[in-house]
Amino acid sequence: MSDKKKLLNISEAAIKIGLINKKSNKPSTHTLRFWETKFKKIRPVTLGGNRRFYTEKNIQTLKLISFLLKDQKLTISGAQKILNKNINTLDDFKSSSIKALYFKENLRSKTKLLLNKINKLKK
Repeated sequence: MSDKKKLLNISEAAIKIGLINKKSNKPSTHTLRFWETKFKKIRPVTLGGNRRFYTEKNIQTLKLISFLLKDQKLTISGAQKILNKNINTLDDFKSSSIKALYFKENLRSKTKLLLNKINKLKK
């Protein structure tokens, strides 16, 4: 598979992460642009015309940021500390627990999808 097939434009990335405006039912691309200014780990590939394209690694990082901000109700500063691991030893355990919870939920949803596919094949 070529690199271009692995890249998602900003609208596709917003949809994959679940950033949809409830009123207009359109992707919230402005949220991704804002997160790019706050989180150094998000560096999309920019091609002709300054169009942003996101790799799978970017998508995983964005999903983690979304989880930290929306599900765990952390502030941007708190999410930055967890992502950058610039935390003191007292917060270290809580930080790793939050990341572990995210990966556990991610694995759980993938497992459910796989089980549903297996059940459909059995029928």
